[in-house]
Amino acid sequence: MLAYIRLETLRTLRDPGFVIGGMAMPVVMYVLFTNLGENDGSWKTAAMVGMAAYGAVGSALNTGGAVAEDRATGWLRQLRVTPMPPREVVTGRALTGVVTVLPSIVAVLAAGGLVDGVRLEAWQWAATALLLWLGSVPFTLLGLGNGYRLTGPSTGVVNMGCNLGLAVLGGLWFPISLFPGWLRTLSAYTPTRRFAQLGTSVSEGHAPGAGAIIVLTAWLVLFGSYAVLSYRRRAGTM
Repeated sequence: MLAYIRLETLRTLRDPGFVIGGMAMPVVMYVLFTNLGENDGSWKTAAMVGMAAYGAVGSALNTGGAVAEDRATGWLRQLRVTPMPPREVVTGRALTGVVTVLPSIVAVLAAGGLVDGVRLEAWQWAATALLLWLGSVPFTLLGLGNGYRLTGPSTGVVNMGCNLGLAVLGGLWFPISLFPGWLRTLSAYTPTRRFAQLGTSVSEGHAPGAGAIIVLTAWLVLFGSYAVLSYRRRAGTM
């Protein structure tokens, strides 16, 4: 399975679509948003975390697109004749998604420190990257569920809709304070807002709250169940 993870990781990192959409785009958006008008250091830090979370969600969902492409080309059928059991194939693909999320996070954090002058303690940089990395797992499972359940073109459209919708509702692009009251209430239950709170809490010097962990764990269970059910539904046709 380690060889499979290494193979899929290299395939992903060599994909121009991943480099542009998963790494370059979040960096460009972050630098653009934080250099329009007058922005203080606290906003640049919060925007850095939010855009790193946005890049991570996009990269995690991209795993589902790769699964849909593998189904279309027959690669998953070929894997079924290898010694790897199906659970290792699914686990390997999920771990690949987790690994490939990290470059997106690091790219935005590097832009924050090198371009916008964001200053954090060394432990805060490390903890922010680590928590965002670990917190991206639910979105990888959502992408896998879409990839196993939908066709290739449909997976791309649905993943894009999920990414944009969750980013806006979760306040990854704009401050939650700009939302009307009802939307702020709804946002509190989205996985993306709680995901970003993992990083913003550390950047503010304290541990993530219990609410963020509980809500994100609930979404982890929901998206994980969705991925398993989607795989079982398609198992006989791959």
